[in-house]
This record gives sequence, C-alpha cells and structure tokens, in this order.
Amino acid sequence: MTTDADVARVLIHTGKGGVGKTTAAAATAVRLARDGHRTLVMSTDVAHSLGDVLDHPLGDQPTPVMPGLDAEQLQTPQRLRSGWQEIGDYLQALLAWGGADALEAAELAVLPGLDELFALLDLDAHARSRRYDVIVVDCAPTAETLRLLSLPEVLGWYIERLLPVQRHVARALRPTVGRVTSMPLPRDGVFRAVGTLYDRLQAVRGLLLDPAHTSVRLVVTPDRVVLAEARRMLTSLGLFGHPVDAVLVNRVVPADVTDPFLVGWRARQQRVAAELVATVGDVPQLRIGLAAREPVGVTGLADLADELYGTVDPATVLYAGPRPEVVDTGDGHALRLPLPDSVADDVDLLQRADELYVSVGGYTRNVVLPAALRACQVTSATVTDGWLSIGFDPPSRVPAPGAQPAPDVDRPTAPRRPRLH
Repeated sequence: MTTDADVARVLIHTGKGGVGKTTAAAATAVRLARDGHRTLVMSTDVAHSLGDVLDHPLGDQPTPVMPGLDAEQLQTPQRLRSGWQEIGDYLQALLAWGGADALEAAELAVLPGLDELFALLDLDAHARSRRYDVIVVDCAPTAETLRLLSLPEVLGWYIERLLPVQRHVARALRPTVGRVTSMPLPRDGVFRAVGTLYDRLQAVRGLLLDPAHTSVRLVVTPDRVVLAEARRMLTSLGLFGHPVDAVLVNRVVPADVTDPFLVGWRARQQRVAAELVATVGDVPQLRIGLAAREPVGVTGLADLADELYGTVDPATVLYAGPRPEVVDTGDGHALRLPLPDSVADDVDLLQRADELYVSVGGYTRNVVLPAALRACQVTSATVTDGWLSIGFDPPSRVPAPGAQPAPDVDRPTAPRRPRLH
C-alpha cells in the first residue's frame, strides 16, 4: 500500500472553453519535466487537443514526449474492457432481455458519465503508481470539470446506500424469479465489481480533497464573460472542497503596445483585472502575455512556462486556501464552508437527519455531518465574506426521541430548510 509520500502531486487545469487551459496545462508539464520532475500530463477532455498542442501523437497509454514527460489521452472503449466488463455484461443481458438487439444493448450499457469515471480511476492509478512525481490534468471546460470532481462523492453516496439493499434483494429473489421469468438478476460477481468500484472512488475522492496533493489551477482571460464564469467556478469548487492554488491569466495585452486597437483592448482588460483581484482575493495570479505566435511544441511551451512561472516551481502548493471547519461558538457549534464570491441569495440549505444538502448555482452537495454535529440541529445559516456558516444547537437542547418538542423547534430528523442571511 502506498503512503502519502508515494502519491504524486496532482495539478488540475480547468477554465471556460477557449481560454487556453490545454496550452497552460501542457506548458506546466513541460516546465516540470525540464526541472527534473517525473511528469505525466493527461487529458480528460473528449475534444483531445493535447496532442495538437504538444505537436506529438498520443494514445490511450502514457506516451513519452520528452525526457521526464509522458502524455496520455483517455479513450473510453479501451477502459470498458477492463473497468466495466462484468457490470457492462450484466447490463447488456438485462437490456437484451427487455427487447434491445445486441448492438443497442451494447451501446446502452455504456452509461453517461463513464468517460469521467474512467478518467478518475486512471488518475488515481497513475498517482499511486510511483512512476510519476507530478500529474498535470487538462480537464474539460468548467461544467464538465465540476461533474468530474463531484463524481466520487455523488456516485459513492448512491453505492453506499443502495448496494447492500440490492445485494440482499437479489439473493432473496433469485430462486423464485428463476422459476417464473427469464429476467437476469445480478450475480455476486457484479456486486463485487460494484464494491471494488466504490473502494476506488473513495480512494480518488481522498486524493482530490487533499490539499497537500491536489490543487486546481483556474485558467482565465481578462474578459468580462470569462470572469463571470470564473466566479461561479470558484464558488462551486469551494462547495465541493477543492482548493484553488492559482489563477492563470492568459492573453494579457502588454503595457507597451501603441496600436489603437490593442490600447483599447488593454484598457478593457485592466477594468476586468481589477474585478478579478476583488474576486480571487489572496489566490496568486500568474500571467501570460498576448503572443504573436501560437505556442505549439515543446520549445514554444517551455518559453511560455518560463513567462508564466518565472523562478517558481510549478509543483509547489502556491496557495493554501481556507478549508471547511467546525468551530465552537460558545453557544453551540458552527460548520463553516468556504464559498468564495457568494451571497445568501445564491445558497439553498436543507437539513435531513445527519445530512445537509447545500445548493449553490445549480450544484448540490450532500454533506454528511461530522460525528460531533449529528445529534445537533441547525439553528442558523449565514453567508458572510465568502463563508457559509451553519449554526447548530448543542445536543442537550435537542429533544430526546419521543419527547414533545417546543412549539418553535422541529424534530432533528425532520427535513428543515433554514433561512439564510
């Protein structure tokens, strides 16, 4: 079993489509390899432009690009044969029983989201393989990145709750169903495969949420539309607990331009840049100037990386941002979640037993409460200075099971939607 020291550093690059995230990721990887880090750059974007930027043909397995640097573009069909075989075979049999022909059953058994699932499993396997010091991930645009990063928690939640029930039901019904219908029921091997998948998802979730190993680098351009999406992305990443350690600002018009068009463009960028500072706060901003030539190939990417990082080692944690915390308020406890650039109107909160459902900007996270708060009840919720603070009564104030609660207090097991301020 690998220890923390054996797990590679993971740098996830994301941003709005067209801002240059693939170029930034590739340049970071080239610089890391040149500085002596054993590096893998992998693309989870189905567009797969990483090979074009590196000017090197890539496949489904790590391909050497230069000394110390491998690159990989994930292809789903190859992963189906290894990571989804037993589960997929059962789904095909079930679909065929339902009337689908062989080709339709094979297509339908490839569930939506498998691209992201295999990308995560690949990332975790490479990170623990001891072959690499750093793994640079070129993600799909922001919405797909959020789906990728939230997948281990969301899918793990469903597996954890449904797998034991489904296993018992299948075992109980298998003898009876076999006598009255030909419908296939999952065998124990299918449940074992799902259980293995759950264990791997928990491992990759731990990797992604560990700020010592994984950081997100948000690539932007100083444009108003890009800034608006970056704000939403920062809030959503905060919701799911993924630390952003740098913002990479691409295509910055140089200060010494004299062309009237570029002078006007630079003035617009400067106005957006001031808003960006207010948005990201203390998160470092690294800049890439607008270039006359497109940086393609190892040499061009190395020059871009020197401009971007200067003397900074890209493998270091550039910023250790705030993390979720439980604090003693003197009159109970508060669970504090960092939600950069958010206001109360953006957030919706629902308590159900020992879980909180926090929704921000169309994304919902199911937060399982720490043990110290599971017997407590939410009393308040506020959004201030980029933090969602959820107040809890001490356990002694929560009515015992069967006791009559005070008229203005809900039972702790009843779904509650606290008002946010």
